[in-house]
Amino acid sequence: MSAVETLVDLLAGRRDAATLAPREWDGVISVARAEALLATLAHQLEDAALPPSVAALFADQRAAAAVAQAQALWEAEMARRSLDPAGVEFVLLKGTAYAAAGLACAAGRQIGDLDILVPWHDLGRAENLALVDGWEWLKQDDYDDAYYRDHMHELPPLIHKERDRMIDVHHTILPRTHRITPDALALVSDAVRTPGGFRVLNPADMLCHCAAHLIADGDLQGGLRNLWDFHVLANEFAAADAGFWGRLDERAAMHGLEKT
Repeated sequence: MSAVETLVDLLAGRRDAATLAPREWDGVISVARAEALLATLAHQLEDAALPPSVAALFADQRAAAAVAQAQALWEAEMARRSLDPAGVEFVLLKGTAYAAAGLACAAGRQIGDLDILVPWHDLGRAENLALVDGWEWLKQDDYDDAYYRDHMHELPPLIHKERDRMIDVHHTILPRTHRITPDALALVSDAVRTPGGFRVLNPADMLCHCAAHLIADGDLQGGLRNLWDFHVLANEFAAADAGFWGRLDERAAMHGLEKT
């Protein structure tokens, strides 16, 4: 059995961690790290019987993931303080959204940049407010700037000059030149609010977004991470809503994603 297969079986609960030989742990940890799943695996196996060195590594991973999640939510709060007073609506995306919504797939998920979705008509205001409040362009290059604005689904990346944290301001979820054009206005208008007051995509749209990045853009780097997110999100949403699969079909069709 390959290290990838063993990792998947451990995540899915089909393999008892106590049965792994030391050499198997080396392969599993290497693959999990490469796929950004090491802290997730650490959460999945928190109560498992592990070799002392693996247990220590996993404890460190869980602690680091908790710190990263707190930093991500703080950065989301900074974005809210910048944009909300001006009436610029935004929706959290990806890892920060999962954390803000308290979803199961947030456990151990590595969160890097802050990804937000802003309506197209507010994109200019969001950009100006970010620049006023301490974010600046990561790359000062006219070609890159033009490429993002003409072809991509987001502004060029911004980084905060004091907190050294990046923000990606999206206006849709797939590049403008992609053959599929999701309904960005519906994504924003049908978003839901978390107990903490942040707005995130509704469950069906969240799963559509996850699938879009897994399949439609053709980039399978980190594919196991995205597959895990999709699996956990789908199970959680379906368990909470008996009509979820029908709603997912409807939203996927509306966004042009039903045949991707």
